Amino acid sequence: MYLGIDVGGTHTDAVALSEAGVAAQVKVRTDPADLLASVNQALREILKTVKPGGVRQLNLSTTLSTNAIVQGTTEDVGMLVIPGPGISAHEFMLCRDYHVLDGAIDHRGSETDRLDEAQIKAAIESCRAGGVRVFGCVGKFSTRNPLHENTLRQLLGAAGGQGPDYVTLGHELGGRLNFPRRLATAYFNCAVWRVFNAFATAVEKSLAELSLGHVRVNTLKADGGTFPLAQARRMPVQSIFSGPAASVMGIIALCDITRDSIILDIGGTTTDIAVFVDGQPLVENDGIHIGSHPTLVRALKVRSIGIGGDSAINVLGEAVRVGPNRLGPSLADSIPAGAGLPVNARPTLIDALNCTGACAHGNVDASRRGLAEFAALHSIQPEMLASQAVAAAAEAIYASTQELLAEINDKPVYTIHELLEGRRVAPGRVYVMGGPAEAMKEAVRQRFELFTVVPQHSGVANAIGAALTRNTASLELFADTEKGVMFIPALRHRENVPRTYALADAERDAMNHMLAHLSEMGVFADRDNAQITHASSFNMVSEGRTTGKNIRVKCQIKPGVAFTLTGAPTAPPGRRTPGQSLSRAVSAPVGRSADKASDMSADKLADKAAGNTGGRS
Repeated sequence: MYLGIDVGGTHTDAVALSEAGVAAQVKVRTDPADLLASVNQALREILKTVKPGGVRQLNLSTTLSTNAIVQGTTEDVGMLVIPGPGISAHEFMLCRDYHVLDGAIDHRGSETDRLDEAQIKAAIESCRAGGVRVFGCVGKFSTRNPLHENTLRQLLGAAGGQGPDYVTLGHELGGRLNFPRRLATAYFNCAVWRVFNAFATAVEKSLAELSLGHVRVNTLKADGGTFPLAQARRMPVQSIFSGPAASVMGIIALCDITRDSIILDIGGTTTDIAVFVDGQPLVENDGIHIGSHPTLVRALKVRSIGIGGDSAINVLGEAVRVGPNRLGPSLADSIPAGAGLPVNARPTLIDALNCTGACAHGNVDASRRGLAEFAALHSIQPEMLASQAVAAAAEAIYASTQELLAEINDKPVYTIHELLEGRRVAPGRVYVMGGPAEAMKEAVRQRFELFTVVPQHSGVANAIGAALTRNTASLELFADTEKGVMFIPALRHRENVPRTYALADAERDAMNHMLAHLSEMGVFADRDNAQITHASSFNMVSEGRTTGKNIRVKCQIKPGVAFTLTGAPTAPPGRRTPGQSLSRAVSAPVGRSADKASDMSADKLADKAAGNTGGRS
């Protein structure tokens, strides 16, 4: 049995899944001040149906790290930076305790300027005087030789006899050379380290109390994969924006997507917008921005806007708007039956949908009374206000989607597996998920004028995506045959190699080390799901002769889901006939059916049934 929990801004969703289908699902209100309480409540509700002994894995998607950054509750970080010549590290100052140090490693990994130990100790003491307990140590070419970063860690542990609580070294974040991105990634990893680890410890304690101490726990990453909680404790920055990743993986699990498509996850607070190309989600290949800072955190390409079921309705002149502010739960959720309305009650999108008859959520009478009072204040008929609010929400989602498509079509497209150059994205279908999905379906269809699908279990699709997302990992290997050395920064691995070491040897070693590392962490990884994503070899020439090769190889476990709930190809999208087994897709690329013979996919059949792509689903 697989458990999936997605902690959203408004609701925490949880599901229990087996290969027989969805065994249990719950939706509880998220307590922003105590996310652990929300997780515990969701788990207790699930365990009313599912026996703890049958659960083998829990995948958790949490907004914790993201919230800490957005709300400014991160802790102070000491940054020890070694830029070397040719770059002004002060331009990338990230925090108060930011110290630029002497020393240099060149692009070949050779030390050209030694560290100044007295300068380092003074910087450490300055940080500690300010109460800093976590440190980021980043050198420009540390991925080629981590000597200086390792030395900094040793001096941090020795200074004053009291070691730091945590140290992030830049070379352990990956093999790419982008110095500003490495600085920002190390900083944010330290900044959220304590809050994430406190949450992880509390989760493990709660699982033990709920007889789930035996369960393997993974955390969703922004790139559409998961990693073990033990690894997430060291690299919590990778869990930032895991909620949108859960959305994308959820739609993959529920629908057999084979074409250019738009994915909308309409939640209580935001709408997440993603785009699929040829059935595959797009990625931010260079890394996401956190605030104004570019990082090395590879993530699915998703745009979030402040439109959700709890988004407040506004009237500006004659224009009706929805969001981006969320002033609280909808009137339908917050007003008990028969109770009066508070003064200046503000209706939300859900209240408008209740009034149009698109849904009957919660206290419908409170929605109608609240919207009527608000409409009277602006001299608008309640029915007109409700319909205009729903249309305004659909328009805002459509406009943001068009902006995202324009951005995508303006530069090379990176899917989760490959670069597609010269490919213009032209979606022909919209998939909608989230709590208000069914209620918003018609408004979305009318505005986009595309075939629109709301899959079964759309309200908890995020949790389904979290539950079924499989473990992923990536690894970069570098070799310099002139020096006779091969190293893997993320694993702190370095070994001697012969001058005859070639690209094929590097590809083999990269794969073997990645799979072995996953095995050591207790993660099963099928070699069929591993792939080389980059391989290059350049001759190094000195005085007119080749002196060796500079080799770089990157490999990864392909993101995907353990199995899908799409059903047989004769079923409508996202639905299964009674007793029908689930589709296995362990070795299939994301967005592709494991059965290549199933050319008439579920969404193609839906097209046929509708008669055209503009029809209703």
